[in-house]
Amino acid sequence: MADLSLLQDSQEDTDGFGVDGYSSESDAIIVPSVLDFVSQDEMLTPIGRLDKYISSENVFNRQMVARSLLDTLRAVSEDERECVSVLERIDRLADDSEPTVRAELMEQIPHIAIFCQENRPSIPFAFSKFLLPIVVRYLADQNNLVRKTSQAALLVLLEQELIERGDVESLVCPVLVDLTAPDSNDDVKTEAMAIICKMAPMVGKDITERLFLPRFCEMCCDCRMFHVRKVCAANFGDICSVVGGEATEELLLPRFFQLCSDNVWGVRKACAECFMTVSSATSPEVRRTKLSSLFISLISDPSRWVRQAAFQSLGQFISTFASPSGNAGQYFRDEGNWSETQTHSTNAETPAVSHNPSGCEAEVESVKWLYEETEDRVSPISAQDDPNPNPQEEQEIFNSFQYWRTPIPEISLDLLEKGEEKGEEKGEEKGEEKGEEKNRSSAPALGRKQLEELIENLEPHIDDPDVKAQVDVLTAALRATALDSGLEDAFLEPRAAQSNPFSSQNPSELLSENTQRRDSADDSDVSDGSVNPDDERRSKQQDVVPQALLDQYLSMTDPSRAQTVDMEIAKHCAYSLPGVALTLGRQNWHCLRDTYETLASDMQWKVRRTLAFSIHELAQILGDQLTAAHLVPVFNSFLKDLDEVRIGVLKHLYDFLKLLHQDTRRKYLYQLQEFLVTDNSRNWRFRSELAEQLVLLLELYSAQDVHDYLRPLAFCLCTDRVSSVRWTSYRLVSEIIRKLSSCSSLLVGFLGELVEKFCHSRKWSGRQAFAFVCQLSVEEECVSLDQFSEHLLPPLLLLASDPVPNVRVLLAKTLRQTLLEREFFLSSAGCQQEALEHTLVSLQTDVDKDVKYFASVHPANTRVNEDAMSTTSSTY
Repeated sequence: MADLSLLQDSQEDTDGFGVDGYSSESDAIIVPSVLDFVSQDEMLTPIGRLDKYISSENVFNRQMVARSLLDTLRAVSEDERECVSVLERIDRLADDSEPTVRAELMEQIPHIAIFCQENRPSIPFAFSKFLLPIVVRYLADQNNLVRKTSQAALLVLLEQELIERGDVESLVCPVLVDLTAPDSNDDVKTEAMAIICKMAPMVGKDITERLFLPRFCEMCCDCRMFHVRKVCAANFGDICSVVGGEATEELLLPRFFQLCSDNVWGVRKACAECFMTVSSATSPEVRRTKLSSLFISLISDPSRWVRQAAFQSLGQFISTFASPSGNAGQYFRDEGNWSETQTHSTNAETPAVSHNPSGCEAEVESVKWLYEETEDRVSPISAQDDPNPNPQEEQEIFNSFQYWRTPIPEISLDLLEKGEEKGEEKGEEKGEEKGEEKNRSSAPALGRKQLEELIENLEPHIDDPDVKAQVDVLTAALRATALDSGLEDAFLEPRAAQSNPFSSQNPSELLSENTQRRDSADDSDVSDGSVNPDDERRSKQQDVVPQALLDQYLSMTDPSRAQTVDMEIAKHCAYSLPGVALTLGRQNWHCLRDTYETLASDMQWKVRRTLAFSIHELAQILGDQLTAAHLVPVFNSFLKDLDEVRIGVLKHLYDFLKLLHQDTRRKYLYQLQEFLVTDNSRNWRFRSELAEQLVLLLELYSAQDVHDYLRPLAFCLCTDRVSSVRWTSYRLVSEIIRKLSSCSSLLVGFLGELVEKFCHSRKWSGRQAFAFVCQLSVEEECVSLDQFSEHLLPPLLLLASDPVPNVRVLLAKTLRQTLLEREFFLSSAGCQQEALEHTLVSLQTDVDKDVKYFASVHPANTRVNEDAMSTTSSTY
């Protein structure tokens, strides 16, 4: 209580000064000394000081008593009886009439509870007997500040598990339930319901279902207080997660539907914000049949704020439709082995495929599986869209040429009518001949002529992203090899028609029907290559999530949404796109491709930045073929974007490049130097991140590529004006030494260049860097000790005569902490050991005391980074 006495003394001293100033001639007034008050408090026991100030009329003194309760308990902790006495005084202080005193006391309760828990053998049941009743009583206090403080204290006690489960059930929960009674105060009721919702995850399913759930359902229908309904809506997802799926669907979902149609827009907005959590607690059937339509109603809500919250949660809600395995449609590649996982297949007879091909056959088999999977998935949806199907249209639905990829614009009817007898075969061969453009010599004359006419017709439409993207996919898949006749026949329609159980007519009849249907379509202009709206709509079809949800998600890139919903709606779309792509799977990427390209070219740099930070995750979902066709162009555009966008690419540069083919990956060696140029030269963290990524990129390239392309970047970063960038780059240099150790000629040349650029540098920082690189190379075993002794040790020892003490300090650390710790340097005979010992002796007699110290003693802390950085300058 010393602080209390000093505060009181200072106040008395101030009063005395005022008296002296008022009547300096009066000798009757005696000003008390400060020491008198100090001596009086020092003579009192901790309990006595507590009793003195707890009954003070000064409110501030009583506040100080509450703040010093923990110190008082620690002072008497060895005496159990005095501890109990202090706790009894706490109960007395809790009845204080001043709200600030009660609030101050409640802030100290969690700290006192922790003390009681640590000293439980001395004061058992102290918390449940003295402290917990105060917390529970303050939950219904008339003062708002006291209630808020008690609520925060209760949550802290529950998080720290300081309240026994029995006390929670018998003391805390009944009080909270009573506070939410219909006749309770409105503010108290709202706050109590918020505490109940926050307590539910802490107390568990059993207590929540028995004590909280009935009252929660009742409060969701509170007609008088919309604040209570808003609290229930905001925490609805947490309650659903605690009670589980069965109770959610039976008891909570009807209340949730009522809240989503509440007449107060704030309640509906809160429902939209927690929709994903609620969806995660329900079964897939309920999620698809009930929640999806409910969410559509929130998206079309009259209130802009509700629509805004719904669109922000749309991607998260779609992600709940993913398979529980979490790898919907995802491909993983490991050493050339492909493992394809099919988690959302609608065809029960189609098993998960596993191949182990090599080289070009792996690419062909993967693309072939993708086409077959997309055909299986899109065809049933197309059939459902037609209310009056007939056998001829059903045959067209399962035409693999129409549905194995996104439809391309119609070309020319004359071309199809000329070969009516072989029309279906020609239609299937179109995709094949695109990949065989470079092998025309092996194709018959008719096929070559037809290919030339097809390319000529496609030229006016090459700007169409659908046409260009599909050509890129085929070219990337079939460029590496010329398929043999057996594999070519697998893509031809005659064989597909024979093996297709839905085929009932020959290819020529199907071609005639196709021609008649195209002629009857008055909204499709074939001559100018326009896309049929029905085909465009079918290209977005899938069966993983309800189509209405996906359509709403795809519309988030519509410029009108920014005006009617949210200016940053495109950013929210970009943020959730990887999760949506993972849910839909690789086979449904065609549904998201246009949206992704639109976001990648958005005018707002925040949207592009969001995509840049997640492009590596999307590449892992899509696989290397789709990544090369659709993500690599976007990645290249991000490399030339603003620094705010480029940093997202740079932070995950290794994660993205490792997913690419080796040939594609090697092309980026020429572009790495572009990261050295930034919009702001003071953006040194950009260069530091580049150095860290280059360390990771070393494993992706050969030793020759590292020597030719990464070595100059490393030397450039080592001379950066910012110290943090330089020291990260020194580690990069040591890793380059490790990489080049497999090629002796490259290693010798690199070590020689290292000595020339750093050991003989005119700047002392360069010479210091050489010593650190040598230390790090030996510590991390980046180079053999024989090669180190031959190429690096002699120039390293020459630094003993360096005029700058910082260089000699790091040299002394390197010799004492690193080299002399190796048996190789202690047992080796010859001039090297003698030179090492002679250098160490000279450093031990150095004029600088720091050099002398590190050369003579082995410090306790031998971590390389801290030792090295301790000798560097500041950031610049």
